[in-house]
Amino acid sequence: MESRVLDGEIINSRLDDYRLYEGVRTRRVFAFLIDYLIVLLLLIPFGILVFFLGLLTLGLGWMLFSVLFPAVALTYVWNTLGGPKQATTGMQAMSIRLERFEGGRIDGLFAVVHTVLFWAGNVILTPLILLASLILDRKRTVHDLLLGTVVVRSDR
Repeated sequence: MESRVLDGEIINSRLDDYRLYEGVRTRRVFAFLIDYLIVLLLLIPFGILVFFLGLLTLGLGWMLFSVLFPAVALTYVWNTLGGPKQATTGMQAMSIRLERFEGGRIDGLFAVVHTVLFWAGNVILTPLILLASLILDRKRTVHDLLLGTVVVRSDR
C-alpha cells in the first residue's frame, strides 16, 4: 500500500479518494442519534439491575446510577467501535467507519479515548466545535484531527 506524509501524518493513498467522504458529515449525525438511542435502550435492563442491587445493599448500590450512563455508553463504544468492523451499530447502519491515517486498527481503548475527546470537546468548547468539520480536510472534527483518524464511507 502506497503512503505519504502530510503535516506529520502518514496518509494512505486510498484515503485521498474524495468519494470516501461524500455525505459523511450527515451520516455521522444520524449515526450518533442511532447509537445513543441504542445506549438509552441498554440503560433499561442495567437500570433495573442497579435498582435491585440497591435494594439488596440497603440503598448503597443506588450510587451506581450516577455512573450508569457513561459506563454503558463507553462499554458500547469499546465493543462496537473498537471491534473488527471499526464502527458502532449506528455507523454501520449509515455505512461509515473510523480509520486511522497510518492504517492501524481501532482497538477498544482507542475508541473510548476518541469518544471521551468528543464529549470533552463539546463540553469545554460547546457544540460549535463540530463546525470545524466544515473547514477541515476530509470533513474531520477536532477530535479526529487530534487522534489522526478519519471517518470514511464503508460502502465505497
